[in-house]
Amino acid sequence: MSKRYVMVIDLRRCVGCHACTVACKQENNVPVTAFRTWVKQVEKGRYPNVRKVSLPALCNHCEKPICVQNCPVQASYQREDGIVLIDYDRCIGCKYCIASCPYDVRFVNPLRKTVEKCTFCVHRVDRGEKPACVETCMGKARTFGDMNDPNSDVSRLIADLPVSPLKPDSGTGPRVYYVYPDELAMETRGTDANYIKYYHRDLKQEISLSEDDIRERHKALEGISRADRFYDYRIDSNRPIR
Repeated sequence: MSKRYVMVIDLRRCVGCHACTVACKQENNVPVTAFRTWVKQVEKGRYPNVRKVSLPALCNHCEKPICVQNCPVQASYQREDGIVLIDYDRCIGCKYCIASCPYDVRFVNPLRKTVEKCTFCVHRVDRGEKPACVETCMGKARTFGDMNDPNSDVSRLIADLPVSPLKPDSGTGPRVYYVYPDELAMETRGTDANYIKYYHRDLKQEISLSEDDIRERHKALEGISRADRFYDYRIDSNRPIR
């Protein structure tokens, strides 16, 4: 049986430190104005009995990815192990996949002008390593592995604990599972207009960065980040099934 990579996120362990976001940016040389993964935070209760709930968000690497289906140039594709990738040489930046994704986790790279998203750090996975966000998580909230292996950590977590993906009724079969999901945080994710507006705000203007500033920060890691050194994003190199 072929592998099927998934991620399980235990919300009891997530402390909202954003180390995953920073590690992802460093590993994949993500532009300063964009995010491949981030941590949504929701406040619950009434003063003085309030608490904060964290909900990490990333590409769900769906079983039936609508982004792959709707890409007019077949730049978005899925590997045999379920990881959804983008061939940047084919992508024309039309944003059909962004409009199709029910999870709002894709963006246009301001430098390359192509769509980008989480890749599960496929360059690390292919080398037998964990994604950067999993490796750096101080609370060990993120677990990554093969769901088709009944002895894997992800299989045991899914079997033994109450888990739920985001928007299970979307029909895409998301493969990022949340342990003890918080109903308020799950509902807010991807449906709150203010939330979407916040993560798609103009960071360049907000922190007074020019185009040259953004490019210089990107060049600092170009060819140095592990993704640049080890990740071959082309379709022919990744044996797509769709």
